Amino acid sequence: MSEAPHLTFDVNMPGMSTGHLVVPEGADCEALSLPVFSLNKGEGPRLLITGGCHGNELEGPIVARRLVDWLPEAQTCGRVIIVPVLNPPAVQAWSRNTPVDGLNLNRMFPGRADGSVTERIADAISRLLLPMADTIFDLHSFGPKWDFPPASVTHPIADADLMAQTVRMAEAFKFPMTLVWEYHDTPGMFDILAQSQGKVFICAELGGGTVGSEALAIYESGVRNALIALGLVEGKVEHPTFRQQKSSQTLETLPSDELKSPAPGIFEPRCSVLDEVKHGDLIGILHPMDWLSASSIEIRAPIASIVCGIRSGAHVDVNEEVALLARPLVRQSCRAGRHALDDSLDRG
Repeated sequence: MSEAPHLTFDVNMPGMSTGHLVVPEGADCEALSLPVFSLNKGEGPRLLITGGCHGNELEGPIVARRLVDWLPEAQTCGRVIIVPVLNPPAVQAWSRNTPVDGLNLNRMFPGRADGSVTERIADAISRLLLPMADTIFDLHSFGPKWDFPPASVTHPIADADLMAQTVRMAEAFKFPMTLVWEYHDTPGMFDILAQSQGKVFICAELGGGTVGSEALAIYESGVRNALIALGLVEGKVEHPTFRQQKSSQTLETLPSDELKSPAPGIFEPRCSVLDEVKHGDLIGILHPMDWLSASSIEIRAPIASIVCGIRSGAHVDVNEEVALLARPLVRQSCRAGRHALDDSLDRG
């Protein structure tokens, strides 16, 4: 077995070719072989599609595998590399983190060749797959404890031109929500690495981690829309129907928009995703576990906003997030430093 990560086939071969990305063995586990599909139709965009970064988010691997079934006939140019499952041990365990070392793959990039298995996976992806793509679609779901609408998500980027390209690409999915999320500064995320190399990276987020036919149809439709926008396939763009509506909006959220539990207890949601709320509107109620001596606590909207994520009813600890609010994107303020965006962004 080679001590370096490697692909077992030539992704530059014309047409459909298949093989594996081999992640070398280490002291903690044996070598991993990640199935890889390459669809090469010559000149054009170079796209990498990945799923299964988190093992309890299963829509991504399913949609990625669906693409393998219909994309060879539909693709007209360019090259698409599809890796349905980036982290097989986590998917097999239905675990967000890798069970072997307890690490979150999406916090380990660019990885380490001599590290634990999660770091070795990140290293193999960073060294072999990322350089082959100009655009990356990383297919996630929001996790089993949250209600979250189908969304294409990016984070603020200091490079205004790359930010404009990324927002335009995110909007091309035509999901009900495009979200620019000013996330906590978290090193090791896949998108941060890709964007530092000037690549367009879109994270598709969907639902609450349960696999349903309606959610999968929306997810697949959105990815198809994005492929059309890239020029990789031909067809008519469709707005997926979500809760009896066909609409999309572009929002932004800041760390201050995260509503957190003031005490441990059971959270009861009192609103739904994409609801518009005014200052003081009821978001949810926290029921402390000591039912006899503690009163329930109302959690209300601090400002007029749009609910983009809410806990789907669960026990929460003190200071744990229970809702995420947002507002329409101000395109000149996609970062704390307020880097300018191209005002000419169109909705396609």
